Amino acid sequence: MVLASILSVTQNLGYPVLMLVVAMEALGVPLPGETAVIFAGIAASAGRLSIVLVIVLASLAAIVGDNVGFQIGRRGGRALLERPGRFYEERQRVIALGDPFFERHGPKAVFFGRWITGLRVWASWLAGASDMPWRSFLLWNALGGIGWATSVSLAAYYGGKGVENVLSQVGLYGLIIGGMLAAIAGALYWRHRRSRRAD
Repeated sequence: MVLASILSVTQNLGYPVLMLVVAMEALGVPLPGETAVIFAGIAASAGRLSIVLVIVLASLAAIVGDNVGFQIGRRGGRALLERPGRFYEERQRVIALGDPFFERHGPKAVFFGRWITGLRVWASWLAGASDMPWRSFLLWNALGGIGWATSVSLAAYYGGKGVENVLSQVGLYGLIIGGMLAAIAGALYWRHRRSRRAD
């Protein structure tokens, strides 16, 4: 079974790989950090990992990775955005939008960005480049990292048995196809609603 194979890999590679993937994603590398936490939570529900360690290590990796990304953004990100050359005007627009945004909404962006895929990868860099105060970043980033790791890990942990049962019945590919069909149906529904409003 595909899930059993993934769980076996998660168990064998364990906590160091979980920390590495989460930290690298937080640092700005587009890796599946949240997926790693989900599979670690499922592995914990099967007794292969400790859910407490999954939460603690995922939280720590997220916080450390984000803070390294913040320092990179603070020291090099601003200079990179302001450097003359290719895409200079676009980079100036990023600064013009980013500075007031982080001045007004920085703590919320850093905290809630943990649950938003694109923002999770780039929020720390943008916060650093926009001169957000580090103490404020550290507080809201730590709260967001702990909240994110806890909620995602526990959702996977308590849903793990259900996921295993569904996959054993319909298979991984059946679940993917079902998800795609649901997404298509949702898109068609919203398109129909928008066309009715336009009329």
